[in-house]
Amino acid sequence: MTRVRGFRFAGVSAGVKPSGHKDIGLVVADGPVPAAGVFTQNRLRAAAVDLSAARIKKGRARGVVVVSGNANACTGAAGARDAGAMARAAAEAVGAAEAEMLVASTGVMGVPLPMPAVLGGVADAAAALTEDGFGDFAEAILTTDKGPKVHVATADGAAVVGCAKGAGMIAPNMATTLAFVMTDALVKPAWLRAVTKLEAEATFNRVTVDGDTSTNDSLFVLASGAAGACDLRALHGALHEVMEALALMLVRDGEGATRVVTIWVTGAASARAAERVARRIATSPLVKTAIAGADPNWGRILGAVGNAGVAVDPEAVTVDFDEAPVVRHGIEVPGFEPAARTVMARPSYAVRVSIGAGDGTARVVTCDLTHGYIDINASYRS
Repeated sequence: MTRVRGFRFAGVSAGVKPSGHKDIGLVVADGPVPAAGVFTQNRLRAAAVDLSAARIKKGRARGVVVVSGNANACTGAAGARDAGAMARAAAEAVGAAEAEMLVASTGVMGVPLPMPAVLGGVADAAAALTEDGFGDFAEAILTTDKGPKVHVATADGAAVVGCAKGAGMIAPNMATTLAFVMTDALVKPAWLRAVTKLEAEATFNRVTVDGDTSTNDSLFVLASGAAGACDLRALHGALHEVMEALALMLVRDGEGATRVVTIWVTGAASARAAERVARRIATSPLVKTAIAGADPNWGRILGAVGNAGVAVDPEAVTVDFDEAPVVRHGIEVPGFEPAARTVMARPSYAVRVSIGAGDGTARVVTCDLTHGYIDINASYRS
């Protein structure tokens, strides 16, 4: 079920992508609804991010228009004008106030938007809006993704539907990711804003593909209220389920990725210290290439631990690959390798590191780094 009451969706091809694939997406609520967003912390932000971040502060919106295949980032004043024109065209086409329409974009940076094609696509998308158009919308936001990323959950009679895009430039600080989550539950804007920020930190900000953050990262959450009030605890759980599922899909679909690994760090002096260690392990090219080769080179992991800027007692460190013990008291476990290699041959597993300094715990999900990543990104613009 991908229908959520109070919203209509569309996805069309406007010719922005040379492939002819869908590249303009539009989601529109029946009226102004509570809306929340979290955006990239990259200091160089795309025009769409600046526009949407400013407008969503009011806590309400009517919809979001998306262009894929062109980031409209680092395009100067013209890029800002084009983002505004795109929002204005969508608002006029659906009968909304201009300030109620948000914008997102993704693709190649530094290239001006082909505005005649974009504006024509916006008009086509508005004409194609339907309650059953979520699949087309989810397809229209993609770039190097293998396919749409969609998850649906329910909570006390309300629906929560989400989709995302992203496979490279993934290390959210809010991946390249755009994510859109809609619910028909009745909520207040302040509640939605707080939950969106909290869950973005717990889900999208806990995955990485390559350690790079995008100029365009945007997460939008809108609530139509068409299903009426529901249990807020259940709704929070459903929102978490959808965002967590989408975040994990980003890693599974990582450019060139063949394995997904969850890095658990425990025993840190604080949760923040644990996160620093987990993130350093998860983004280390040496660790990620060892994962690709199923090579249980635990020295790569300990090297990352020691390079995280966190105080560590080497004699307190332990490492496990799933059920296989690898390091105890900072020293290799005798005969560890066969069991560790068996674990590393799996498509997904966990690396658990304890540093024995406190109760801080953190989790970051990563993937391997293969030649496929190079193949995609060495010729991204072509």
